[in-house]
Amino acid sequence: MSLLEIDNVSVRFGEKPSALRQRMGLADTRITAVSEASLNINAGESIGVVGESGSGKTTLMRAVIGLVPIDSGEVRFNGVPLHARRSIELRRAIQMVYQDPGTTLNPSRKVGNAIEELLRVHNLAPSRAARQRRVAELFDRVQLPSSMLQAYPRELSGGQKQRIAIARSLALEPSVLIADEATSALDVIVQASVLDLLAELRRESGITLIFITHDLTLVRYLCERAIVMNAGVVVEGNTVDELFDNPQAQYTRELIEAVPKLPPVAGQVSHGN
Repeated sequence: MSLLEIDNVSVRFGEKPSALRQRMGLADTRITAVSEASLNINAGESIGVVGESGSGKTTLMRAVIGLVPIDSGEVRFNGVPLHARRSIELRRAIQMVYQDPGTTLNPSRKVGNAIEELLRVHNLAPSRAARQRRVAELFDRVQLPSSMLQAYPRELSGGQKQRIAIARSLALEPSVLIADEATSALDVIVQASVLDLLAELRRESGITLIFITHDLTLVRYLCERAIVMNAGVVVEGNTVDELFDNPQAQYTRELIEAVPKLPPVAGQVSHGN
């Protein structure tokens, strides 16, 4: 059994047609953002979800974590269906890191205190001293100096904010980490360092990583397997190497041809690890 199963999931935006409209045969005017998408993800796997803006990739993952309602289909975690109202444990199990971490950081709170408060609310450490130790461990894990514990978000660079966002997600001890365009707003050097960090975290902890991006070259760098989405539909899915060597969909071929290559970076991920 896969850790995370996405089974024929569709997401539509707009008001569902009334029973009367359906009986009259009037058209459903809702916008379909995701159409019958399916994907099985194994524990410890690193998988890319690729497509241009508007392809449905972020909407699909927001449906997985419960931020948008599923119109049809089902998402299961360890065989348990994930409904809109899910337990705290299930909400903690799947965490998401967003494209712009600055929008999710409280500008009036020091970043160390914000993560410490998260630990307190979720009862993940028995005392303030234990919470402070845990926050220091998380900062070390995402390669940030302890001096940054007392920083406000406005004092941090984009790459530092993204590492804080990753540390905050890891604080909840998730099984699945979804990174939504988590490096797209960063320059190439910082982008590479965050990619290396995600790869290292996955190797060390065995966390399952879902990497959402419009750039197939980043998926080749980081992931073992990928699906390609276009207009809300999964048009192709395969191992990353096979996807690049033998793309089946014309849309996939266009993505591969259009995106510039990522410069080589020390510590590039091997798909065999």
